[in-house]
Amino acid sequence: MIATLNPSPTPLAVAFLPLTDSAPLIVAREKGFAAEAGIDLLLHKTTSWATVRDMLVYGQVQGAHMLAPLAIAVTLGLSQHPAALSAPFKLNLNGNALAMSTEFAAALDPDPAKRIDDPVGAAHDFATAIGLHRRKPVIGIVHRYSSHALMLRYWLGFAGIDPDRDLALRVLPPSLMVEALRSGEIDGFIAGEPWSSVAVAAGLAEIVAVGSRIWRRGVEKLIAFRTDWMESHPETVDRFLVAMARAAAWSDDPVNRTELAELLERPAYVGQPAATILPAIEGRLLLRPGTEPAAIDDFMIFAGEAANFPWRSQALWIYSQLVRWKMVEPGPEAERKAAEVFRSDIFRRALADAALPMPGASMKVEGSLSNPLPVGTSSGSLTLGPDRFFDGRIFDPSRIPEYLAGFGT
Repeated sequence: MIATLNPSPTPLAVAFLPLTDSAPLIVAREKGFAAEAGIDLLLHKTTSWATVRDMLVYGQVQGAHMLAPLAIAVTLGLSQHPAALSAPFKLNLNGNALAMSTEFAAALDPDPAKRIDDPVGAAHDFATAIGLHRRKPVIGIVHRYSSHALMLRYWLGFAGIDPDRDLALRVLPPSLMVEALRSGEIDGFIAGEPWSSVAVAAGLAEIVAVGSRIWRRGVEKLIAFRTDWMESHPETVDRFLVAMARAAAWSDDPVNRTELAELLERPAYVGQPAATILPAIEGRLLLRPGTEPAAIDDFMIFAGEAANFPWRSQALWIYSQLVRWKMVEPGPEAERKAAEVFRSDIFRRALADAALPMPGASMKVEGSLSNPLPVGTSSGSLTLGPDRFFDGRIFDPSRIPEYLAGFGT
Protein backbone atom coordinates (compact mmCIF):
# COMPACT_ATOMS: atom_id res chain seq x y z
CA MET A 1 0.00 0.00 0.00
CA ILE A 2 1.11 3.57 -0.71
CA ALA A 3 1.52 5.75 2.34
CA THR A 4 -0.53 8.95 2.21
CA LEU A 5 1.96 11.79 2.16
CA ASN A 6 -0.42 14.58 3.21
CA PRO A 7 -2.79 14.62 6.19
CA SER A 8 -5.61 15.69 3.87
CA PRO A 9 -5.96 14.53 0.25
CA THR A 10 -4.88 16.86 -2.52
CA PRO A 11 -7.74 17.65 -4.92
CA LEU A 12 -6.92 16.92 -8.55
CA ALA A 13 -9.53 17.54 -11.25
CA VAL A 14 -9.22 15.58 -14.51
CA ALA A 15 -11.52 15.81 -17.55
CA PHE A 16 -12.31 12.65 -19.51
CA LEU A 17 -14.49 11.28 -22.29
CA PRO A 18 -16.69 8.17 -21.96
CA LEU A 19 -14.31 5.73 -23.61
CA THR A 20 -12.94 2.36 -22.59
CA ASP A 21 -9.40 3.73 -22.57
CA SER A 22 -10.31 6.08 -19.72
CA ALA A 23 -10.24 2.92 -17.56
CA PRO A 24 -7.06 3.64 -15.55
CA LEU A 25 -8.52 6.98 -14.40
CA ILE A 26 -11.77 5.37 -13.28
CA VAL A 27 -9.87 2.55 -11.58
CA ALA A 28 -7.54 4.99 -9.82
CA ARG A 29 -10.58 6.57 -8.22
CA GLU A 30 -12.90 3.60 -7.69
CA LYS A 31 -10.28 1.09 -6.47
CA GLY A 32 -8.66 3.58 -4.12
CA PHE A 33 -5.24 3.92 -5.74
CA ALA A 34 -5.56 7.70 -5.94
CA ALA A 35 -6.78 8.00 -2.36
CA GLU A 36 -3.91 5.82 -1.12
CA ALA A 37 -1.53 8.23 -2.83
CA GLY A 38 -3.14 11.18 -1.06
CA ILE A 39 -5.04 12.36 -4.14
CA ASP A 40 -8.72 13.31 -4.14
CA LEU A 41 -9.31 12.50 -7.81
CA LEU A 42 -12.23 14.47 -9.21
CA LEU A 43 -13.30 13.15 -12.61
CA HIS A 44 -15.24 15.45 -14.94
CA LYS A 45 -17.06 13.64 -17.74
CA THR A 46 -17.61 15.57 -20.95
CA THR A 47 -18.54 14.74 -24.53
CA SER A 48 -16.01 16.25 -26.94
CA TRP A 49 -12.24 16.55 -27.22
CA ALA A 50 -12.58 20.27 -27.90
CA THR A 51 -14.25 20.66 -24.51
CA VAL A 52 -11.54 18.61 -22.80
CA ARG A 53 -8.91 20.78 -24.46
CA ASP A 54 -10.58 24.02 -23.36
CA MET A 55 -11.14 22.82 -19.79
CA LEU A 56 -7.43 22.07 -19.51
CA VAL A 57 -6.12 25.15 -21.30
CA TYR A 58 -8.32 27.53 -19.27
CA GLY A 59 -7.60 25.91 -15.93
CA GLN A 60 -11.01 24.39 -15.15
CA VAL A 61 -9.18 21.11 -14.54
CA GLN A 62 -5.56 20.33 -13.77
CA GLY A 63 -5.30 17.23 -15.95
CA ALA A 64 -6.97 15.63 -18.93
CA HIS A 65 -7.54 12.29 -20.62
CA MET A 66 -6.35 13.43 -24.04
CA LEU A 67 -5.64 12.38 -27.60
CA ALA A 68 -1.86 12.23 -28.00
CA PRO A 69 -1.80 14.30 -31.23
CA LEU A 70 -4.10 16.91 -29.70
CA ALA A 71 -1.62 17.56 -26.87
CA ILE A 72 1.06 18.16 -29.49
CA ALA A 73 -1.22 20.27 -31.67
CA VAL A 74 -2.17 22.55 -28.76
CA THR A 75 1.50 22.99 -27.88
CA LEU A 76 2.34 23.85 -31.50
CA GLY A 77 -0.49 26.37 -31.68
CA LEU A 78 -2.54 24.37 -34.18
CA SER A 79 -5.70 23.85 -32.16
CA GLN A 80 -7.44 27.15 -31.45
CA HIS A 81 -6.02 27.90 -28.02
CA PRO A 82 -2.20 27.63 -27.89
CA ALA A 83 -0.71 26.44 -24.61
CA ALA A 84 2.33 24.42 -23.61
CA LEU A 85 1.12 20.95 -22.57
CA SER A 86 3.06 18.06 -21.10
CA ALA A 87 2.24 14.36 -21.12
CA PRO A 88 4.20 12.34 -18.54
CA PHE A 89 2.00 9.20 -18.74
CA LYS A 90 0.34 7.22 -21.53
CA LEU A 91 -2.98 5.62 -20.63
CA ASN A 92 -2.95 2.85 -23.22
CA LEU A 93 -1.72 1.48 -26.51
CA ASN A 94 -4.18 1.18 -29.43
CA GLY A 95 -7.88 0.56 -28.78
CA ASN A 96 -9.58 2.19 -31.78
CA ALA A 97 -11.53 0.64 -34.65
CA LEU A 98 -12.96 1.70 -38.01
CA ALA A 99 -16.64 0.77 -38.34
CA MET A 100 -18.30 1.18 -41.74
CA SER A 101 -21.97 0.90 -42.61
CA THR A 102 -23.14 -2.56 -43.61
CA GLU A 103 -23.82 -1.14 -47.09
CA PHE A 104 -20.24 0.03 -47.56
CA ALA A 105 -18.74 -3.07 -45.92
CA ALA A 106 -20.58 -5.27 -48.43
CA ALA A 107 -18.13 -4.09 -51.10
CA LEU A 108 -15.13 -5.33 -49.09
CA ASP A 109 -13.74 -8.83 -48.58
CA PRO A 110 -16.65 -10.96 -47.32
CA ASP A 111 -14.56 -12.45 -44.50
CA PRO A 112 -14.49 -9.84 -41.70
CA ALA A 113 -11.62 -11.51 -39.84
CA LYS A 114 -9.49 -11.55 -42.99
CA ARG A 115 -9.95 -7.78 -43.37
CA ILE A 116 -8.53 -7.24 -39.90
CA ASP A 117 -5.63 -9.65 -40.36
CA ASP A 118 -4.76 -8.35 -43.85
CA PRO A 119 -4.71 -4.55 -43.59
CA VAL A 120 -2.80 -4.29 -46.88
CA GLY A 121 -5.53 -6.08 -48.83
CA ALA A 122 -8.26 -4.31 -46.88
CA ALA A 123 -6.80 -0.89 -47.75
CA HIS A 124 -6.89 -1.73 -51.46
CA ASP A 125 -10.43 -3.12 -51.15
CA PHE A 126 -11.45 0.09 -49.41
CA ALA A 127 -10.01 2.15 -52.27
CA THR A 128 -12.08 0.16 -54.76
CA ALA A 129 -15.21 0.44 -52.62
CA ILE A 130 -14.97 4.24 -52.64
CA GLY A 131 -15.61 4.26 -56.37
CA LEU A 132 -18.60 1.94 -55.99
CA HIS A 133 -20.28 3.85 -53.19
CA ARG A 134 -23.32 6.02 -53.86
CA ARG A 135 -21.45 9.14 -52.71
CA LYS A 136 -18.05 10.25 -51.54
CA PRO A 137 -17.82 8.33 -48.26
CA VAL A 138 -18.33 10.44 -45.15
CA ILE A 139 -16.25 9.13 -42.26
CA GLY A 140 -16.58 10.42 -38.73
CA ILE A 141 -13.39 11.26 -36.85
CA VAL A 142 -13.28 12.34 -33.23
CA HIS A 143 -10.90 15.26 -33.86
CA ARG A 144 -8.68 16.50 -36.64
CA TYR A 145 -5.73 15.91 -34.31
CA SER A 146 -6.52 12.40 -33.13
CA SER A 147 -4.55 9.18 -33.24
CA HIS A 148 -7.54 7.66 -35.04
CA ALA A 149 -7.52 10.25 -37.81
CA LEU A 150 -3.77 9.87 -38.32
CA MET A 151 -4.10 6.06 -38.37
CA LEU A 152 -6.88 6.32 -40.93
CA ARG A 153 -4.80 8.64 -43.13
CA TYR A 154 -1.73 6.42 -42.83
CA TRP A 155 -3.65 3.26 -43.71
CA LEU A 156 -5.62 4.64 -46.65
CA GLY A 157 -2.70 6.69 -47.96
CA PHE A 158 -0.89 3.38 -48.52
CA ALA A 159 -3.57 2.43 -51.09
CA GLY A 160 -3.29 5.74 -52.92
CA ILE A 161 -6.29 7.35 -51.25
CA ASP A 162 -6.04 11.06 -50.50
CA PRO A 163 -8.26 11.48 -47.41
CA ASP A 164 -8.70 15.19 -48.14
CA ARG A 165 -9.81 14.53 -51.75
CA ASP A 166 -11.43 11.10 -51.80
CA LEU A 167 -13.26 11.18 -48.47
CA ALA A 168 -15.27 13.64 -46.43
CA LEU A 169 -13.92 13.58 -42.87
CA ARG A 170 -16.44 14.90 -40.35
CA VAL A 171 -15.54 15.69 -36.74
CA LEU A 172 -18.05 14.35 -34.20
CA PRO A 173 -17.83 13.45 -30.51
CA PRO A 174 -17.31 9.70 -30.06
CA SER A 175 -20.62 9.23 -28.26
CA LEU A 176 -22.57 10.72 -31.20
CA MET A 177 -21.03 8.52 -33.89
CA VAL A 178 -23.59 5.72 -33.70
CA GLU A 179 -26.59 8.03 -34.07
CA ALA A 180 -24.88 9.86 -36.94
CA LEU A 181 -24.43 6.49 -38.65
CA ARG A 182 -28.03 5.52 -37.95
CA SER A 183 -29.33 8.75 -39.48
CA GLY A 184 -27.17 8.37 -42.60
CA GLU A 185 -25.15 11.49 -41.84
CA ILE A 186 -21.96 9.43 -42.02
CA ASP A 187 -21.01 6.16 -43.72
CA GLY A 188 -18.61 5.04 -41.01
CA PHE A 189 -16.36 6.27 -38.25
CA ILE A 190 -13.11 5.60 -36.50
CA ALA A 191 -13.14 5.99 -32.74
CA GLY A 192 -12.06 4.45 -29.48
CA GLU A 193 -14.13 1.66 -28.01
CA PRO A 194 -16.84 0.93 -27.12
CA TRP A 195 -18.48 2.93 -29.91
CA SER A 196 -17.60 0.66 -32.84
CA SER A 197 -18.90 -2.30 -30.84
CA VAL A 198 -22.09 -0.37 -30.06
CA ALA A 199 -22.61 0.23 -33.80
CA VAL A 200 -22.06 -3.45 -34.61
CA ALA A 201 -24.38 -4.58 -31.81
CA ALA A 202 -27.07 -2.28 -33.22
CA GLY A 203 -26.73 -3.94 -36.63
CA LEU A 204 -25.59 -0.68 -38.24
CA ALA A 205 -21.96 -1.43 -39.08
CA GLU A 206 -19.09 -3.83 -39.44
CA ILE A 207 -15.60 -3.31 -38.04
CA VAL A 208 -13.27 -3.28 -41.07
CA ALA A 209 -9.94 -2.19 -39.53
CA VAL A 210 -8.38 -1.79 -36.09
CA GLY A 211 -5.57 0.46 -34.96
CA SER A 212 -3.56 -2.41 -33.52
CA ARG A 213 -3.17 -3.90 -36.99
CA ILE A 214 -2.18 -0.59 -38.58
CA TRP A 215 0.50 0.17 -35.98
CA ARG A 216 0.99 -2.47 -33.32
CA ARG A 217 1.51 -0.86 -29.91
CA GLY A 218 0.57 2.49 -31.44
CA VAL A 219 0.28 5.54 -29.19
CA GLU A 220 -3.27 6.50 -28.19
CA LYS A 221 -4.47 8.42 -25.14
CA LEU A 222 -2.40 10.03 -22.42
CA ILE A 223 -2.60 12.19 -19.32
CA ALA A 224 -1.89 15.82 -20.17
CA PHE A 225 -1.21 18.79 -17.91
CA ARG A 226 -0.51 22.41 -18.61
CA THR A 227 3.27 22.50 -18.41
CA ASP A 228 3.32 25.49 -16.05
CA TRP A 229 0.94 23.77 -13.61
CA MET A 230 2.83 20.45 -13.79
CA GLU A 231 6.18 22.06 -13.09
CA SER A 232 4.84 24.03 -10.14
CA HIS A 233 3.21 20.95 -8.51
CA PRO A 234 5.87 18.22 -8.80
CA GLU A 235 4.97 16.38 -5.62
CA THR A 236 1.27 16.14 -6.54
CA VAL A 237 2.12 15.00 -10.05
CA ASP A 238 4.48 12.31 -8.78
CA ARG A 239 1.92 10.88 -6.37
CA PHE A 240 -0.74 10.90 -9.06
CA LEU A 241 1.49 9.04 -11.52
CA VAL A 242 2.24 6.36 -8.93
CA ALA A 243 -1.51 5.89 -8.50
CA MET A 244 -2.01 5.80 -12.26
CA ALA A 245 0.68 3.16 -12.74
CA ARG A 246 -1.03 0.95 -10.17
CA ALA A 247 -4.43 1.55 -11.77
CA ALA A 248 -3.12 0.74 -15.24
CA ALA A 249 -1.61 -2.53 -14.00
CA TRP A 250 -4.92 -3.45 -12.31
CA SER A 251 -6.82 -2.62 -15.52
CA ASP A 252 -4.54 -4.86 -17.59
CA ASP A 253 -4.83 -7.89 -15.32
CA PRO A 254 -7.11 -10.51 -16.95
CA VAL A 255 -8.51 -11.39 -13.51
CA ASN A 256 -10.09 -7.95 -13.29
CA ARG A 257 -11.66 -7.70 -16.74
CA THR A 258 -15.26 -8.37 -15.77
CA GLU A 259 -15.10 -6.02 -12.80
CA LEU A 260 -13.47 -3.35 -14.99
CA ALA A 261 -16.28 -3.57 -17.56
CA GLU A 262 -18.82 -3.26 -14.74
CA LEU A 263 -17.07 -0.15 -13.40
CA LEU A 264 -17.05 1.46 -16.82
CA GLU A 265 -20.72 0.56 -17.34
CA ARG A 266 -21.79 3.08 -14.68
CA PRO A 267 -23.60 6.16 -16.03
CA ALA A 268 -20.96 8.44 -14.50
CA TYR A 269 -18.31 6.83 -16.71
CA VAL A 270 -18.81 5.13 -20.10
CA GLY A 271 -22.49 4.38 -19.54
CA GLN A 272 -22.78 1.45 -21.95
CA PRO A 273 -23.56 -2.19 -21.08
CA ALA A 274 -20.66 -4.15 -19.62
CA ALA A 275 -21.30 -6.83 -22.25
CA THR A 276 -20.52 -4.26 -24.96
CA ILE A 277 -17.46 -2.88 -23.17
CA LEU A 278 -15.88 -6.22 -22.25
CA PRO A 279 -14.93 -7.47 -25.75
CA ALA A 280 -12.36 -4.69 -26.32
CA ILE A 281 -10.85 -5.34 -22.89
CA GLU A 282 -10.65 -9.07 -23.62
CA GLY A 283 -9.45 -8.60 -27.21
CA ARG A 284 -12.41 -10.50 -28.70
CA LEU A 285 -14.34 -8.15 -30.96
CA LEU A 286 -17.58 -8.82 -32.80
CA LEU A 287 -16.76 -7.60 -36.31
CA ARG A 288 -20.13 -8.28 -37.96
CA PRO A 289 -23.57 -8.93 -36.50
CA GLY A 290 -24.33 -12.63 -36.22
CA THR A 291 -20.73 -13.88 -36.41
CA GLU A 292 -18.34 -15.22 -33.82
CA PRO A 293 -16.03 -12.67 -32.13
CA ALA A 294 -12.53 -12.38 -33.57
CA ALA A 295 -9.51 -12.75 -31.29
CA ILE A 296 -7.30 -9.63 -31.34
CA ASP A 297 -5.19 -10.24 -28.27
CA ASP A 298 -3.34 -6.91 -28.34
CA PHE A 299 -6.31 -4.77 -29.34
CA MET A 300 -5.80 -2.50 -26.31
CA ILE A 301 -3.01 -2.60 -23.74
CA PHE A 302 -3.15 -0.66 -20.45
CA ALA A 303 0.16 -1.68 -18.87
CA GLY A 304 3.27 -3.80 -19.37
CA GLU A 305 5.74 -3.53 -22.24
CA ALA A 306 6.38 0.09 -21.19
CA ALA A 307 2.84 0.89 -22.36
CA ASN A 308 2.64 3.92 -20.06
CA PHE A 309 6.10 5.26 -20.87
CA PRO A 310 5.99 8.47 -22.97
CA TRP A 311 8.50 7.69 -25.71
CA ARG A 312 9.59 10.94 -27.36
CA SER A 313 10.05 9.02 -30.61
CA GLN A 314 6.29 8.40 -30.64
CA ALA A 315 5.66 12.12 -30.23
CA LEU A 316 7.96 12.68 -33.20
CA TRP A 317 6.09 10.10 -35.29
CA ILE A 318 2.93 12.12 -34.64
CA TYR A 319 4.80 15.26 -35.63
CA SER A 320 5.96 13.56 -38.85
CA GLN A 321 2.36 12.79 -39.78
CA LEU A 322 1.26 16.36 -39.07
CA VAL A 323 4.00 17.48 -41.46
CA ARG A 324 3.08 14.81 -44.03
CA TRP A 325 -0.54 15.95 -44.17
CA LYS A 326 0.45 19.62 -44.23
CA MET A 327 -1.04 20.41 -40.84
CA VAL A 328 2.18 22.02 -39.59
CA GLU A 329 5.19 23.65 -41.20
CA PRO A 330 8.31 21.56 -40.56
CA GLY A 331 11.21 23.07 -38.70
CA PRO A 332 13.63 22.41 -35.85
CA GLU A 333 11.63 24.47 -33.34
CA ALA A 334 8.35 22.66 -34.08
CA GLU A 335 10.15 19.31 -33.96
CA ARG A 336 11.70 20.15 -30.59
CA LYS A 337 8.39 21.32 -29.10
CA ALA A 338 6.59 18.21 -30.31
CA ALA A 339 9.18 15.85 -28.81
CA GLU A 340 9.13 17.70 -25.48
CA VAL A 341 5.39 17.19 -25.00
CA PHE A 342 6.14 13.58 -24.02
CA ARG A 343 7.85 13.94 -20.64
CA SER A 344 9.79 10.74 -20.05
CA ASP A 345 11.86 12.65 -17.46
CA ILE A 346 8.78 13.22 -15.27
CA PHE A 347 7.70 9.59 -15.65
CA ARG A 348 11.12 8.44 -14.45
CA ARG A 349 11.16 10.86 -11.55
CA ALA A 350 7.67 9.93 -10.34
CA LEU A 351 8.13 6.17 -10.59
CA ALA A 352 11.78 5.89 -9.60
CA ASP A 353 10.88 4.12 -6.34
CA ALA A 354 7.93 2.13 -7.65
CA ALA A 355 9.90 -0.97 -8.73
CA LEU A 356 8.52 -0.44 -12.23
CA PRO A 357 10.91 -1.47 -15.01
CA MET A 358 11.36 1.41 -17.42
CA PRO A 359 13.48 1.96 -20.51
CA GLY A 360 16.92 3.46 -20.16
CA ALA A 361 16.39 5.58 -23.31
CA SER A 362 13.67 8.09 -24.16
CA MET A 363 13.61 7.44 -27.91
CA LYS A 364 13.69 4.35 -30.05
CA VAL A 365 13.27 3.35 -33.67
CA GLU A 366 9.52 2.81 -34.12
CA GLY A 367 8.20 -0.10 -36.16
CA SER A 368 11.32 -2.23 -36.04
CA LEU A 369 10.12 -5.09 -33.81
CA SER A 370 8.42 -8.14 -35.28
CA ASN A 371 8.87 -10.17 -32.10
CA PRO A 372 9.12 -9.41 -28.37
CA LEU A 373 12.51 -7.96 -27.42
CA PRO A 374 14.12 -7.74 -23.93
CA VAL A 375 15.67 -4.29 -23.46
CA GLY A 376 17.92 -2.56 -20.97
CA THR A 377 16.24 -0.91 -18.02
CA SER A 378 17.22 1.10 -14.98
CA SER A 379 15.85 -1.72 -12.78
CA GLY A 380 14.19 -5.10 -13.26
CA SER A 381 13.49 -6.65 -16.65
CA LEU A 382 11.43 -5.27 -19.51
CA THR A 383 10.29 -6.80 -22.78
CA LEU A 384 8.90 -4.65 -25.56
CA GLY A 385 6.21 -6.15 -27.75
CA PRO A 386 6.03 -6.14 -31.57
CA ASP A 387 5.52 -2.61 -32.86
CA ARG A 388 5.44 -3.04 -36.64
CA PHE A 389 3.56 -0.72 -38.98
CA PHE A 390 1.36 -2.70 -41.36
CA ASP A 391 3.28 -1.48 -44.42
CA GLY A 392 6.69 -2.43 -43.00
CA ARG A 393 7.99 1.14 -42.76
CA ILE A 394 10.40 2.01 -39.96
CA PHE A 395 10.47 5.41 -38.28
CA ASP A 396 13.89 6.62 -37.14
CA PRO A 397 13.30 9.84 -35.16
CA SER A 398 16.77 11.07 -36.10
CA ARG A 399 15.94 10.90 -39.83
CA ILE A 400 12.53 12.50 -40.20
CA PRO A 401 13.14 14.20 -43.58
CA GLU A 402 14.26 10.91 -45.14
CA TYR A 403 11.24 9.13 -43.64
CA LEU A 404 8.84 11.70 -45.08
CA ALA A 405 10.56 11.59 -48.46
CA GLY A 406 9.55 7.94 -48.64
CA PHE A 407 5.91 9.01 -48.90
CA GLY A 408 6.69 11.34 -51.79
CA THR A 409 5.92 14.33 -49.56
